[in-house]
Amino acid sequence: MAALANSTSSVPIASVAPAPASAPASAPADWSGGRLPELLAPAGDWDCVRAAVENGADAIYFGLDRFNARMRAHNFTEADLPSLMEFLHRRGVRGYVTFNTLVFTDELPAARAYLRSLIAAGVDAAIVQDVGICRLIRQLSPDFPIHGSTQMTITSPAGVELARELGCELVVLARENSIPEITAIQSAQQAAQVAHPERTPLPLEVFIHGALCVAYSGQCLTSESLGGRSANRGECAQACRMPYELVSDGQTVPLGDRRYLLSPQDLAGLEVLPDLVRSGVRSLKIEGRLKSPEYVASITRVYRRALDQLRVHRESGQPINAGSAQVRPSDRYELEMAFSRGCIRAGSAACRIRNWPTPVSVRSAAFCSGRSPGWISSGSSSDLRAR
Repeated sequence: MAALANSTSSVPIASVAPAPASAPASAPADWSGGRLPELLAPAGDWDCVRAAVENGADAIYFGLDRFNARMRAHNFTEADLPSLMEFLHRRGVRGYVTFNTLVFTDELPAARAYLRSLIAAGVDAAIVQDVGICRLIRQLSPDFPIHGSTQMTITSPAGVELARELGCELVVLARENSIPEITAIQSAQQAAQVAHPERTPLPLEVFIHGALCVAYSGQCLTSESLGGRSANRGECAQACRMPYELVSDGQTVPLGDRRYLLSPQDLAGLEVLPDLVRSGVRSLKIEGRLKSPEYVASITRVYRRALDQLRVHRESGQPINAGSAQVRPSDRYELEMAFSRGCIRAGSAACRIRNWPTPVSVRSAAFCSGRSPGWISSGSSSDLRAR
């Protein structure tokens, strides 16, 4: 269990600016060091916890009833923490708490109390967006693990180094990073270690499956501006999932059934799993704390099976490469039937939403391509508030 210090001083909350994109680099032979990444599954309630554990998750992540980016999930309470962590640890599963919203100054006393509860309950790490909370955790405990949230928008070696300075022990990269960019970050960390041997590379986590936000790493202000519900406070109204009209030069553009202009397809990394393993990422994360236990069970089971296949391949003395894991049609079918808006391959350039050169599906059409200048109009603010 992490040590708990006695300091109670407050800290100012700093804003997080997106890090500049890293230039892609050619992939090295194998950054994994012979280790397979953990499989990290979402849990919005107790049923999802059991579904994740029973289907092979190495770790789960979950939120409490405050300070988490999925306030619409059932979530857990501080009182649940001891029994939940005991349940997980008895089964050899790690538990991470999402503390991944921006925190206001008048909320610091409550945030401090929550953090003390996390540390005392033996939570394995906190996933943090606000850099001020990183500093507050280090005031409370010198060694409690901090994972830099994807909402820190870390996309480059410089961003990883900033997370290190904040005390993070792992960084969840932005979902838009391609595999060449991930390996470029790994390469930069290895080069830095040559110059400074005491600086071990910071472990990286990437999303392997699930929903994509239309904005980089969830840094979206649409819900806040239209409906007064901030995505950075766990209250996203998911305005990007609504149908829109496209108006160009005062004229409505006929769209037919292509009205979901801002809704990206889902991320799916099953087919590039060997490449992600070779990139040396420490953890593979499944999105879905608002999803059902059936979704959690199905998606976790498919990726567990694929990782176990790679383990057998490696233990037989064979190198992991693109042909190491055979994706069965039944696996692809199970992923699609669990929940799907259509899939974008994880780690591909297509994940960089703003750079889509052409429409990619009926779910993300002309507005994303930039080929039809005009205004986007939708329902009223009251419609957003009602969701």
